[in-house]
Amino acid sequence: MTIPPAFLDELRARVGLAATIGRSVKLTRAGREMKGCCPFHNEKTPSFYVNEDKGFYHCFGCGEHGSVIDWTMKQEGLAFRDAIESLAAQAGLDMPQESPEGQQRARAAAGLHEVTARAATWFAEQLASAGGAAARGYLDKRGLTAAMVAAFQLGLAPDARTRLKAALDSVGEARLIETGMLIAPEPDSSGKAGETYDRFRGRLMFPIRDPRGRVIAFGGRILGDGQPKYLNSPDTPLFDKGRTLYNLDRAGPAARKSGRLLVVEGYMDVIALAQAGIIEAVAPLGTALTEQQLQLLWRVVPEPVLCFDGDAAGQRAGLRAALRALPLLEPGRSLRLAALPAGQDPDDIVRTQGTAAFEALLAGAEPLIDRLWRAETEGIDTGTPERRAGVRERLREHSQSIANASVRSLYDAEFRARFDALFLPQRSFTPGKGGRFAAPTARASEALKALHARPPATQEIAALLVGLLEHPSLADRCGERLAHLDAGEGTARALLGGILDALTHEPELDKVALTHNLRGRGLAELADRVRASNRLGFSFTKPSPPDQVSGHEAALERDFAAVVDTVLARTRIDGELAAATRRFANSESEADWTAQQRLRAERAAVDGTLMRLAETRRNSDLD
Repeated sequence: MTIPPAFLDELRARVGLAATIGRSVKLTRAGREMKGCCPFHNEKTPSFYVNEDKGFYHCFGCGEHGSVIDWTMKQEGLAFRDAIESLAAQAGLDMPQESPEGQQRARAAAGLHEVTARAATWFAEQLASAGGAAARGYLDKRGLTAAMVAAFQLGLAPDARTRLKAALDSVGEARLIETGMLIAPEPDSSGKAGETYDRFRGRLMFPIRDPRGRVIAFGGRILGDGQPKYLNSPDTPLFDKGRTLYNLDRAGPAARKSGRLLVVEGYMDVIALAQAGIIEAVAPLGTALTEQQLQLLWRVVPEPVLCFDGDAAGQRAGLRAALRALPLLEPGRSLRLAALPAGQDPDDIVRTQGTAAFEALLAGAEPLIDRLWRAETEGIDTGTPERRAGVRERLREHSQSIANASVRSLYDAEFRARFDALFLPQRSFTPGKGGRFAAPTARASEALKALHARPPATQEIAALLVGLLEHPSLADRCGERLAHLDAGEGTARALLGGILDALTHEPELDKVALTHNLRGRGLAELADRVRASNRLGFSFTKPSPPDQVSGHEAALERDFAAVVDTVLARTRIDGELAAATRRFANSESEADWTAQQRLRAERAAVDGTLMRLAETRRNSDLD
């Protein structure tokens, strides 16, 4: 059903945006807006603003923007309709009327949620009863605390054929069958139907919840001998195992704040990690990761980390997930894969080695492209041209499977460069005059000398510092990015640190108050020297009368943020260019030479951007 725009407008008008966001983000008044530290990325200086009048939030640090509906979807991990229903309930609004068939489906679904909720409660009661002693002993043996058992509402399905059926008799047999709690045998040859019986028997029970926290299905682990070891509910009107992730309702909100989301193989891994303080973990439900589950992960974070078991099956599962993700990759959206020790799973590691050991494994998770490269080259016989051609063809097939043209071309270029560097070192030449090829030794030597001789670029840093001195509010708009600027070791670094520290403790400082604060810190002379040294005419470096600043505030912020981002990009490129130049000087390979030239071109483009920013703003309205 399409939700009428008028209803959405009424919903936005009734639900307070600042009040909704303020439940999870500390907001303070900033003029007509509210501001706070952005929940979508880590920062110390607030750059996240809420405009109640216009009905949107915006982060000047990471660019996140949206309405109260977007906020509810992202923070609670809800689909659009679920977010609307949640907000409508808060506002006391009835959802728009659906067709009679739609209303009937909604009522039926609500009734089924009641069935699964009652079943979860009953299973938990059985675990706590005298008959649950063996199951509780198993959980004790696995090291789970009573708090974790309660938090995940673990339960027990007694080893009896119709105990659940009898306990929930008032629910009705038809609804128990529809939710997958009972099995209805096929009629025999005479057409007589057999007696229904409990699906789960003699199993430790794990309730499976949707993103809103409602129980929709169950997983059960056998407590004795028997197969299958794990049994999940069948697909039902509430549950589609290929579109569901275990623990997403708890892990999603935490992952949005921390910026990471882990995918492990099983229920016990999720719970063990939560007990160890790592609460951003989910698990698929007995199947390989599906495209729909990958999309769920990417709705939460841009690069989920796969932490599958260290055995051969776990490694195969990780590779299958990597291949399944390839066609879906987009700029900024990928996977990383953590390599666990052979024969160990996340539960083993946190129990025997502790949380720090597992965090170290996460820190070393390899990018998707590295995992694919290893899969095609590690331990592969490449002793003949034909076998090497096979490797190159498989790599090409991987890159060509990516739908996004930009990502596809970069994967193809990266695979080509790695292949040439690995298999074609004897053909390492660089272009010479007249279209010929010449040994690159001299070029490499000169490039390395130029690298060491290049002085650090400080002009733009000085300009940014002058901008902060003239317009301290600009610090709010760039958040953590300012802290990452490479200001060297002298005057610029000391002054940048002093400015950021002053504005962190007193965010409302204006130009005069900041100057006074810096004088108290003994930094006034440094500020004067930086002002005098600035030679770049960006808009934000020029003093502006108070009556003009407000009218040009957006332009100042835009120009300042553009220069910050460009300087950070140059720092990154310089680091990569230095590494490529050193590799070229050692290898004299065509691949390293190509990488070096590409980075030089990027560096030139960045310099050009800075020059254009200075030139176009030199004669701006603020002059």
